Amino acid sequence: MTEATNPLLSPSALPYGLPDYAAIRPEHYLPAFRQAFEEQLREVRAITVVRSMPTFENTLVALERSGELLDRVAHAFYTVSSADATPEIQAIDEELAPLMAAHEDAIRLDSQLYWRVSQVHSQLDELELDAEQRYLVQRHFREMTHAGAALDDEAKARLTELNKRLSSLSTAFEKNLLNDTNDLAVLFDDASELDGLTSGELSATARAAADRGEDGRFLVGLPLFSGHPYLSSLTVRESRRRILEASLSRGSRGNANDNGAVLTEIVRLRAERAALLGYPSHAAYITADETAGSPDAVERMLRDLAAPAARNAAREAEALQDIIDATEPEPFALEAHDWAFYTEKVRQARYEIDTAALRPWFEAERVLRDGVFFAAGQLYGVSFNEREDLVAYHPGARVFEVHDADGSAVGLYVLDLYTRDSKRGGAWMNPIVSQSALRGTLPVVVNNLNVAQPGDGDPTLLTLDEVTTLFHEFGHALHGLFARVTYPHFAGTNVFRDFVEFPSQVNEMWILWSEVLDNYAKHFETGEPLDAAIVERLRATEAFDQGHATSEYLAAAWLDQAWHSVTAGAEIDDVATFEAAALSDIGLLNPLVPTRYSSTYFAHVFSGGYSAGYYSYIWSEVLDADTVEWFRSNGGLTRANGDRFRQRLLGVGGSKDPLEAYRDFRGRDAEIAPLLKRRGLDG
Repeated sequence: MTEATNPLLSPSALPYGLPDYAAIRPEHYLPAFRQAFEEQLREVRAITVVRSMPTFENTLVALERSGELLDRVAHAFYTVSSADATPEIQAIDEELAPLMAAHEDAIRLDSQLYWRVSQVHSQLDELELDAEQRYLVQRHFREMTHAGAALDDEAKARLTELNKRLSSLSTAFEKNLLNDTNDLAVLFDDASELDGLTSGELSATARAAADRGEDGRFLVGLPLFSGHPYLSSLTVRESRRRILEASLSRGSRGNANDNGAVLTEIVRLRAERAALLGYPSHAAYITADETAGSPDAVERMLRDLAAPAARNAAREAEALQDIIDATEPEPFALEAHDWAFYTEKVRQARYEIDTAALRPWFEAERVLRDGVFFAAGQLYGVSFNEREDLVAYHPGARVFEVHDADGSAVGLYVLDLYTRDSKRGGAWMNPIVSQSALRGTLPVVVNNLNVAQPGDGDPTLLTLDEVTTLFHEFGHALHGLFARVTYPHFAGTNVFRDFVEFPSQVNEMWILWSEVLDNYAKHFETGEPLDAAIVERLRATEAFDQGHATSEYLAAAWLDQAWHSVTAGAEIDDVATFEAAALSDIGLLNPLVPTRYSSTYFAHVFSGGYSAGYYSYIWSEVLDADTVEWFRSNGGLTRANGDRFRQRLLGVGGSKDPLEAYRDFRGRDAEIAPLLKRRGLDG
């Protein structure tokens, strides 16, 4: 294909370089990737054949300029492969996975390139470089060394084989999970089985069933995590049981979508790769280049939090059993699928709050414009204008242009709110175009959620958890939009994995902030604001049910560490047995509190970028909780506070050591006390 016949091969003429998705067809991707691979390899060869001695300009800057076509094609494709993975796109993804891994290794493991980077690194103190340039040299040297560039040729050959196979396995894991999640969606024959759902929720299940050709029935799809939002309101116990049972069985049913063999091979090969690179485990390999530094530091934190979380969960279970005994005509023993339902009853009894009844105050469009966008405008002076003339990768994805207070362009924000069979589970942010002064690009970022889409004419009413998810993912989007760096290597959210969740978690603080909440939490029919007394009770419930929430999260984080602490050559006979032993070890094997992600559907670590890094959410939450305290003590939602956070943290992207950036913002290291208080673990 040529530039005339393949729109991916030339820069997009659309604003901000948004890919021309209206013109891109699936058959364009692989030819564009192949050409992009060849082009970057030529660019790297041009660096390594230079006869003059290595300099920052002829080595590091040249390396940063390379791969522009590949970045453009990859961002366009991987946005689609995660959010609209049709069978045709899945097939391309499977074929592409080992090719991409081999290409990355061809550059990261290039001995001549590594020598040149090493030479510049050895002269670092003699060169007149600014802070970003200096850090660029340090990171390229560290990352290439960490990737295995110093290994001998035989070891590099084996490493490349391992990386290619691991890439293919991760793609297979995600494909199996998507297929099994779709297969296990729970079909109900009668609306009475879904008693307790709102009319909008019931409308969404009817629409989902109709989309599968099951008119007159009701289909409940499964979120990525173990539980389901509907479990808190469904009155029919058998319906709750069916939904949770389906969720927990994903990827472990012994069928074509079973992920057991896939994940154990991933674990085995990651352990072998770590040993090849000189580390005792994959966890040791990963944390060596994160802020945590070692698995021991992660283990200490998880163990310190697990015991009080488990104690709190046990007390919560007792309270739930008490309410079952007191209110049910025929009392029964509490089970996992009952937890959310009776938790809401306890919440109502203690705080007079029915979270399901709050949904009319959380209409999606109002939450977006008068909540999420409003808070960003107040803090940072930015505005969002929808560009209906710009077409994203799917009709359901909306495009907004972002401007600063002075009218200057910031970038594009894309929101893809609704679930569909071709979208992977969960919620995420990713760049479609990365910002770089060197390349002259501004950012285009996308947020994906999986909110059930109601029938035509019905409003989209969000749960409080979905409101939280939208604010959280928008925090990632702000990080991607605001980072202003010279070099693509540092663009947007390209920071250490155990720091990346920090800005997104901070953005959740504005959900119940009075000035923001009063602006968006209005009844979708009457416009009435959410009662101030309810708001106060919501704030009072911050630590409510945190024994359960913290336990299920810590269980998943510990599973991730356990799998990735396996050493090379170790044999794993059975996934379920391994999982049970790991959870028992940390005191979180509790049938009433299933892990947030069981191994066979733990996409974060087996098909995403969080392997041995799922701990990062609570690791980052230490910084987050400490930052919330700073905002509260410094006047809250003000431009001065927003500008400080933007300039010293969001704006630096990955161009600075993240903990140094935090100290620059906060004036000191973070303290853990605010986190313990937030999660009710301080007593």
